[in-house]
Amino acid sequence: MMASVEQPKTFIPLNIAVLTVSDTRALGDDKSGATLVDRLTTAGHRLASREIVPDDIEAIRAVVRRWIADPGIDAIITTGGTGFTGRDVTPEAIEPLFEKRMDGFSIVFQMMSYGKIGTSTIQSRATAGVAGATYIFCLPGSPGACRDGWDGILAAQLDYRTRPCNFVEIMPRLDEHLRRDKA
Repeated sequence: MMASVEQPKTFIPLNIAVLTVSDTRALGDDKSGATLVDRLTTAGHRLASREIVPDDIEAIRAVVRRWIADPGIDAIITTGGTGFTGRDVTPEAIEPLFEKRMDGFSIVFQMMSYGKIGTSTIQSRATAGVAGATYIFCLPGSPGACRDGWDGILAAQLDYRTRPCNFVEIMPRLDEHLRRDKA
């Protein structure tokens, strides 16, 4: 079953932060980060923050932790550092922060990528999860992978009107385990 958009529902814009992980990029030449910013703002969401950090576990974690703690940020999308070279450390930096891992994101991303780049998709460690009631999506560092991840997964899942289900409708319940009375 394919997702569909239910028009009578009102679009709910999210506050989304974009983090580019790269030793070589600056804002002026960050095509992948720019691709994500363009796509999310065109969809009607708000860019909450945008930064570039080097391929360094502690530098990546520091920014992501700060954004998780910020109640004004609903979702974080990272680009870069998901490959296999010695400097690719985004999954190692972010996955330990997840309270819940989103295995389906990686699976769907791999399926989409396979249709475009064949078996080369196994060189990506795209990952996602939830931490502190904040969605976190880690995409590869190419503009094409960012387009695929946004267009093929995130645009629909971050749209409240998407049926049969979407991430926006469950946002109010993401932290319910933290609000339960202790027995």
